[in-house]
Amino acid sequence: MHAITFLELAAVPFAAGLAATGLGFLLLWPKSGREAVARFACTLLACTVAGPFLAIAAYCWWPALFASAGQAAVLAGAPAELGVLLAAAPFLVLAGLPAWWLLGALLLWFERRRSKDIAEIAHDAAEAVRQVRDTL
Repeated sequence: MHAITFLELAAVPFAAGLAATGLGFLLLWPKSGREAVARFACTLLACTVAGPFLAIAAYCWWPALFASAGQAAVLAGAPAELGVLLAAAPFLVLAGLPAWWLLGALLLWFERRRSKDIAEIAHDAAEAVRQVRDTL
């Protein structure tokens, strides 16, 4: 029986962050090295934090995918957990893809409200939520 080490577990979100950042760079190349590092850090954080939640939601929606991935890993001589981890990896990448754009949109929204106090910002947020709700 193989034990999955902490390093192997930490490598999955890191690899997902690299993949999501690379896909993001294909869509929009960074303007500077500093922006590239910031985009990678933001994407890595999203892959690490939001990725497991998305993978859990996918598991609830599609449990057969994760079960068959575990069985395929066992057939290949690896632990079943590795198969489940590999099935979850694309969901980590998907969680990291919009991270940079969401952060940019949030910062732009706050920049436009620079002179407002917290109550006015909260009012603007509630109004934006109401508009989105009315649209749907």
